[in-house]
Amino acid sequence: MRNTRCEPAFTIAELLLALAITSILLAAVAVAFNASVINYQENEDIFKTTNSARQALLQITNRLRTASAVDPNSPVNECSFYTASGENITYDYRSADGKLYLVTNSNGQEYVLCDNVTAMTFQKDTGAEGGTVYVKSVQISITVVNGNAQRTVSAAVVIRRNLK
Repeated sequence: MRNTRCEPAFTIAELLLALAITSILLAAVAVAFNASVINYQENEDIFKTTNSARQALLQITNRLRTASAVDPNSPVNECSFYTASGENITYDYRSADGKLYLVTNSNGQEYVLCDNVTAMTFQKDTGAEGGTVYVKSVQISITVVNGNAQRTVSAAVVIRRNLK
């Protein structure tokens, strides 16, 4: 007679079941990781777009604050003025290409300040003195979009030279 002992071991069915459960868990982790990477990239893109709008807004407000004269008759999508150093510039939003431009009127050069702009307004508050109309303050609003995310950045500027 042979002495046979039954040693505990995994059967093929148990090994296949363990392999199937492990592969399902790994697939779920891979899908979650991929979603996380996509979400991170979208957040990074909208952050860069919003930051670009904020930097453009900061430049506009700094120059307007010390402007010597602001054109009260410029359309709502642009703002023309003379800087403290006497330079004639215009900030111009063009909806056709969705960009905000800085235009130096003396030589006609244009610089793109911000991309992905869907709306921009310059609301000018005017006053009059001695028959002359002047701009007292400007409210600026920039709306940018990237993918499905849309952000609006706003600021208001008082023209210091026109404080009465």
